[in-house]
Amino acid sequence: MTKTVVITGAGSGIGRHIAIVLAQRGWQIVVADINEDGARATAADLDSRNGQLHEHAILDVSDPHKARQVADDVASRLGLDAWVSNAGVSYMQRFLDTPIESYDKTLEVNLKGVFVCGQAAARAMVRIGAKGAIVNTASMAGKQGRVPYLADYVASKFGVVGLTQAMAFELAEYGITVNSVCPGYVVTPMQEREMTWEAQLRGITPDKVRQLYINDTPLRKLEQPDDVANVVAFLLSDDARFITGEAVAVNGGAYMD
Repeated sequence: MTKTVVITGAGSGIGRHIAIVLAQRGWQIVVADINEDGARATAADLDSRNGQLHEHAILDVSDPHKARQVADDVASRLGLDAWVSNAGVSYMQRFLDTPIESYDKTLEVNLKGVFVCGQAAARAMVRIGAKGAIVNTASMAGKQGRVPYLADYVASKFGVVGLTQAMAFELAEYGITVNSVCPGYVVTPMQEREMTWEAQLRGITPDKVRQLYINDTPLRKLEQPDDVANVVAFLLSDDARFITGEAVAVNGGAYMD
């Protein structure tokens, strides 16, 4: 029987690669993104050799009503076996210069979005009796504050790690597992923007920033989106059914617990 997963922020970046990897492994994907064009494009590119009927949905992850609509609709029509809360934003600025508007937007998407979507997904799973799995995208910035120019992002991702544990504890009685992944320096459009911003803040070139990231990673290379996607696939698999409340580091050793 085909399993169905909703992936937020799957129109690009890590989310898109999570969708690609899971589809290759037989999952039926609902690609959710605030950008409809990106969501539609990802859904159209997914492997459907196992008869999956992939879909896309427009979703502002901070909107409880819309999140509930998506979760309930998918659960009722397709079954809801898993949910990946991956949508995120970042703004790179010095702490002393960070406007409160950036802080509010970062937490609205990165933390409130995980709460809103996780709650909607869990309610739908409980309603249909699904012993599902939820995975939240955190960051190695959710385990350490030694991250320059990303104070609001750090705050949001620490929150995701803590929220994941709280969700896991309360949802265990329903057989729902909740874990997070903590990527490092991943090659995505978001990282390209961050390298440009950090270069400006440091007064160096983006290439030198890229080398700083590589030097900071013991495996001496930048992380690829599929490195994250493969771990998400494991956390959604039956092999991980006794793992819950974890924040799994996927960063090439750039931060070790």
